[in-house]
Amino acid sequence: MFEQLIWYLKGYVRIRVTGYSPERFLNACRYKNIYIWDLKRVCGSYEMNLTIDGFRRLKEIVRKTGTKVCIIRRSGLPFLLHRYRKRHILLSGFLICAGLILFMTRFIWGIDISGNLSYTDDTLKRFLSSENVKDGMKKSDVNCRKIVQDLRKKYDRIIWVSASVDGCRLVIRIKENEDDFTDSSKISSDNNEEGKDIIADTDCTIVDIITRTGTPMVQRGIKVKKGAILVSGQIPICNDEKEITGYRLKNADADITGEKAITYQKELTRQYIQKKYYRSRFYFLQKRNYGIRLGRHYFTTESKNNQYPVFEKHVVQKKYQIANVIPVTLEKSTITPYRKMYKKYTKADARMILSADFQDYCKELEKKGVEIIQNDVKIYTGSETYYAKGTLKIRCSVGRKMPSVPIPIENSSEEETKNGD
Repeated sequence: MFEQLIWYLKGYVRIRVTGYSPERFLNACRYKNIYIWDLKRVCGSYEMNLTIDGFRRLKEIVRKTGTKVCIIRRSGLPFLLHRYRKRHILLSGFLICAGLILFMTRFIWGIDISGNLSYTDDTLKRFLSSENVKDGMKKSDVNCRKIVQDLRKKYDRIIWVSASVDGCRLVIRIKENEDDFTDSSKISSDNNEEGKDIIADTDCTIVDIITRTGTPMVQRGIKVKKGAILVSGQIPICNDEKEITGYRLKNADADITGEKAITYQKELTRQYIQKKYYRSRFYFLQKRNYGIRLGRHYFTTESKNNQYPVFEKHVVQKKYQIANVIPVTLEKSTITPYRKMYKKYTKADARMILSADFQDYCKELEKKGVEIIQNDVKIYTGSETYYAKGTLKIRCSVGRKMPSVPIPIENSSEEETKNGD
């Protein structure tokens, strides 16, 4: 592979040798130390590759051996440059591209963050952006020491930070205090032992309750208000005389189902706007524009002065990275102009649209585990609108957890002493 690269840079030719005795030609080349490779016999003649310098030394060998030499193919960089020597645009384009690449390498085109556990990459990058550390900034403006100080000052869990510039990327390595995670896990487990109650998150009627942990405070058929305790996380501890001497704190756990009525209302105006697209004889009138985004810079062929008052714009983006460093986004936008035409819905159309919206609403409730047991929604006609209005009786899961409120323990012996006095 390395030899092929050298041959390409120096340039080489492929020749065909014909005549009475081509073997004498090969022996003479060996005697003159002319390097030959890829030798093949083709129809009584020989084809081979040799360098430009070796080809120039063949004149005396050809004269002595009585052979004929013809060039089949010229390959290599010297022939390529000679072929395009008069194409100045190609040369200037190559120089501009090389200069652009050299210019782009002066900027930061990516921020790599590793070692973060509790803080996401987006969180850290937003903070760095607020400190003017972002993609597209100059390498000369990067102050690694300040970045390290700002991160350690902003986030308490970070105990070690290193920042360095690697090529066109800013590399940030972070180490967090792992003791905080172990302590937080212990605290969370301790908090679970502090006890939690299940309270009602809405007004409803309890239709079913299955308690796994805790003390149930309601029964089936009871109406409860929002905030009422449904299952207590405090389990009473009694002595031999059936007196409550304390409470054991638990994390209440139960499946509670309740019934309630909810209101549904959806309006639809009689008048609506229909889009009338401009079109020629065979196709709709459209205008396509192209753009390219390099970092924070954007270049587009779209004109700022659009002659159409209203239009649709569809944009397709494709993101690339040059050498996995420089982000480049190619955009293709299609502008489709149209006219606004005002029309009115008929009763049948309005009923169909409102019914479809209501069916979608019911499907969303079913996805959330809500059961509809009664439907009183009807469609009405107003002066300027059509609307669907009514109530739904639903059955759904009820309850959310809250920290348990300690219950004071009554001291029966003190009460007896006071009564005795």
